[in-house]
Amino acid sequence: MASVNASSNTLSPEVLSAINGAGGTTRASAAVDGQDRFLMLLTTQLKNQDPLNPMDNAQMTSQLAQISTVDGINKLNATLEKLVGSQQGSEALQAAALVGRDVLVEGRNLQIAGAGASAGIELASAADNVAVNIVDANGLAVRTLSLGALDAGAHRFDWDGKSGSGAQVADGAYTITVQALKGNAAVVASPLQISRVTSVVRETSGVSLDLGAQGRIGLADVKEIL
Repeated sequence: MASVNASSNTLSPEVLSAINGAGGTTRASAAVDGQDRFLMLLTTQLKNQDPLNPMDNAQMTSQLAQISTVDGINKLNATLEKLVGSQQGSEALQAAALVGRDVLVEGRNLQIAGAGASAGIELASAADNVAVNIVDANGLAVRTLSLGALDAGAHRFDWDGKSGSGAQVADGAYTITVQALKGNAAVVASPLQISRVTSVVRETSGVSLDLGAQGRIGLADVKEIL
């Protein structure tokens, strides 16, 4: 029969081997398996304790409290996983409504076809003077748009498709840069481009919007829905 250390009330290797299972049996990953093993260990410990030196009541209560805490944490984790899954499902439904819609996201591209085009900027703080420089595919400056004073945040602007001389420019791809000043100090400014959502992708990290050639972005990266 497996022996028990009378002075410390700890189980012998034989008892531990019988509880854990011989041959390195694969453990179930479920929390119930760990709870069952703990109860088996505690029961075996009580059966084999030294009658002259029984387990202290406080020690047994502490062990029961530990398994209760572990069980509560496992249940909490399971509840959180369900909440995360439910939130991702809700995000996917909301994102699905964006398919085929235009959104304002970070980027420098400006595509013109016909009368004009639109783009945007984002300011880290309020600025007294904001200017947008439009450059063609050859790197030549086409026009500078003065947007005046703007508050912090995202702003959209329209371009009539005309150069600084008033001539209509050719259709095609252009890029923009932004300059913003608060007095004589520069304000952090980012150019924004208009992209169309082609599909919604549900990934392990969350829900992403597929913008085609512009790649994928998260819902939080959308500055404005057009």
